[in-house]
Amino acid sequence: MTSQRPGATDRSEHDDRAPLSIHDMTVAYDRKPVLWDVDLDIPEGQLVCIVGPNGAGKSTLLKACLGLLPCVSGDVRFWGRPIQRQRVAYVPQRESVDWDFPVSALDVVAMGTYRKLGWLRPVGRRQRTQALEALERVGLTEFASRQISQLSGGQQQRVFLARALVQNADLYLMDEPFASVDASTEEAIMDVLRELRQNGRTVVCIHHDLQTVRESFDWVVMLNMRVVAAGPVDEVFTMENLRRTYGGRLTLLDQAATALGQATRSLQGS
Repeated sequence: MTSQRPGATDRSEHDDRAPLSIHDMTVAYDRKPVLWDVDLDIPEGQLVCIVGPNGAGKSTLLKACLGLLPCVSGDVRFWGRPIQRQRVAYVPQRESVDWDFPVSALDVVAMGTYRKLGWLRPVGRRQRTQALEALERVGLTEFASRQISQLSGGQQQRVFLARALVQNADLYLMDEPFASVDASTEEAIMDVLRELRQNGRTVVCIHHDLQTVRESFDWVVMLNMRVVAAGPVDEVFTMENLRRTYGGRLTLLDQAATALGQATRSLQGS
């Protein structure tokens, strides 16, 4: 029998093959619920986005899954087991990082090897080579020796993506990887995510641009404290579910309606 978090109940309806399975999760700050009764299985080998308004609990959800925040109740499993950290990589929000820390881009990426190398062992030639290869994948080879504080916001975001890549994980959890990046950086990141999917990896991203959900992701979780809807983008990303998720935020809904209309016209014309 596996142990469960306080308040967790029978999870027999969940798939133990799912990279991430969340059962009956509730998270609260100062006794005020931020997430309520979240129940979800993330499918394997998909690009998954989590969308919802500010304050919906999106970042909280990822942190609670990783054990970085406590749950009032619920149970989280990775492939049917407690977190297997060697198989999971996390990319935090760029704003949560101290970018003035005196390390180079290569040093930051090499930190991704610590989990397998061991914290007390020095980074060797093999690990530095892996870090350089990861920087090459995100187009930052020439910035390897530059201090991270001297990089642009988009470049910093790519460095953290490279650090996740060098972990060679099976599941990637990314908190707003496209925030405050330009179009070329966004496309470079998407190319890497598509490559991960092609190699059978699972990627879960918190995402804000509703106009790019259909073209960029396979599966969507629509969250506003609770899971409003979750499933394949073509089935779940509808105006009805958007209104249930965002309520009266009409600007966002107008953007989504435009994107949905364009997608519909494209399908009709094909």
